[in-house]
Amino acid sequence: MPMTLSSPSMEGKIRIHSVETLSDDWYVLKKTTFELLRSDGTWQRQNRETYDRGNGATILLYNLERGTVVLTRQFRFPAYVNGHPGMLIEAAAGLLDQASPEDRIRAEVEEETGYRISHVRRIFEAFMSPGSVTERLYFFVAEYHSGSRATLGGGNHAEGEDIEVLELPIGEAMSAIDTGAIQDGKTIMLLQYAYIHLFSDRAA
Repeated sequence: MPMTLSSPSMEGKIRIHSVETLSDDWYVLKKTTFELLRSDGTWQRQNRETYDRGNGATILLYNLERGTVVLTRQFRFPAYVNGHPGMLIEAAAGLLDQASPEDRIRAEVEEETGYRISHVRRIFEAFMSPGSVTERLYFFVAEYHSGSRATLGGGNHAEGEDIEVLELPIGEAMSAIDTGAIQDGKTIMLLQYAYIHLFSDRAA
């Protein structure tokens, strides 16, 4: 029998006992005690902390004619306290709030990079840290041109953003993954997708 990869329903296999809010400042951190019905038919009590910051979207801008992509560089405090210099190279991204993924990422990419993009293409969705973070991230790509830039970008000053906009050849961006200059997960995923699916003629 072939293996199915679709997610099985967990209906009736989870019993929630208690939910405690540990923090509700920047986002919401909760501790939940529940029972899980294991595959051997026994119930096991577990405790898990979940960090709910909402869902998000990210996008890679690319230009096939020039063979380039647009990325950003900004300070990330959590990376800094974990031994990184703190300035991460990333694809533009943001939280959805109440907007659709498509609407939000169009606004976010203009805010961060200055490029005004009308057509975006959703390519996949992913949970980036499902062991503790509830966020589902929607991934997009969009083609840009020099005339697409409406502002200098730079992010939202009121939110503490001070974003540098980078335009790199796709080959240089891929090499930056190998050297460790790019360590952001979502950006690595988008660059690998673009290299395989969008710049395949150049890769060959």
